[in-house]
Amino acid sequence: MDNGILSGLRVIDCGTYVAGPASTTIMSDFGAEVLKIERPQGGDLYRSMSDLPGFAKADLNWGWILTSRNKKSVALDLASPQGREVLIRLVRTADVFVSNYQHPLLEKFRLTWADLQPENDRLIYAHLSGYGDAGEDADAPTFDALAYWARSGLMMSVVGMDGTPGGPRPGMGDHPTSVSLFSAIMLGLYQRERTGRGLKVGTSLLASGAWANACDLQAKFCNATFPERGDDGTPPNPLAAGYRSRDGKAFLAILLDPDKEFPNLCKALGQAELATNPLFATNEARGENAAALFAILQGQFESRDLDEWRALFKQSDIKWAPLPVRDEVVEDPQMRAAGAFVDMEYPGHGRLTTVNSPIFTTAGEKRTPTPAPQLGDHTGEILRDLGYDEAAIAALVRDGIAAVGG
Repeated sequence: MDNGILSGLRVIDCGTYVAGPASTTIMSDFGAEVLKIERPQGGDLYRSMSDLPGFAKADLNWGWILTSRNKKSVALDLASPQGREVLIRLVRTADVFVSNYQHPLLEKFRLTWADLQPENDRLIYAHLSGYGDAGEDADAPTFDALAYWARSGLMMSVVGMDGTPGGPRPGMGDHPTSVSLFSAIMLGLYQRERTGRGLKVGTSLLASGAWANACDLQAKFCNATFPERGDDGTPPNPLAAGYRSRDGKAFLAILLDPDKEFPNLCKALGQAELATNPLFATNEARGENAAALFAILQGQFESRDLDEWRALFKQSDIKWAPLPVRDEVVEDPQMRAAGAFVDMEYPGHGRLTTVNSPIFTTAGEKRTPTPAPQLGDHTGEILRDLGYDEAAIAALVRDGIAAVGG
């Protein structure tokens, strides 16, 4: 891709699973050449994640398709001197190096910032950690479900009526964190434009989780008290709550300017007098009588189908959203209009939809996604570009130091 904003940049994705590699997926969408470094035996463990119990099952490897699109697979044994030498040669040609290896692994493979910076003083070195670079848990192994979702406090902030926390979904912390890492990389590239020199940038799953949970955490730092559901499960604020329509469809209504929006809602319900009822006329009154107001609103919402409410909410400027199941989300036309979904041609399967990276500009186009590579698909090509002849490549493959696709 020649017209992408990041075309001409070479990025080394020396990570595994999702959060670090997904930041390079975003870069690839904007034209960067991304080289995915994998083990010769089996490749990135992420290739087999969807085979584990509890994950969605499909004929296609959905996780790999999503996060490894557009990339080139280079299969190298980094524990061997010859494999590391290939990587060092690549580092000398690269603009960005991304890894989410734990600190002990980076030290074992001699891939720390201190190791690589002397090889390329223009290199942007991006590291994604679980718990940061300092503290007793800095080297602890983790996933986004543990660091982003659980330890940040998000998980225990989203609980059911019985207090049971909501379980994480695959990648729900990894993908937001990847955008943070992408932002850090772009800051690094901007600084390099100013100084001509590279630098180390990074983030952690824990810090990203804290940022996602920042409103509640900041309130706690300010010694705030938090509202709780009533004993019957009534939400503390019926004007920011979920409801069901007559046809059983769930939706969420959020009215954060109730002086204006509550009267509009009452008119839409055909109950204009509710807005002036002393029980509900002020924020304080609505809080004290939350159970009664919630029951009234739910009773009203159960009188019409969701499509009818959709039209009335639009007329009355009520902020709301459906609560769709997955089958409905993938068919939502607004997703297409917002650019959240994009199509690609996938060998043997025709046209396939994937989820777009959530960044858009008017300068250049994002590439049409290309299929995720098979293990070692590009090893030979990259080794030739680095000056290895066919005999040397064959020797690396024979000794298990490299693997080629095909």
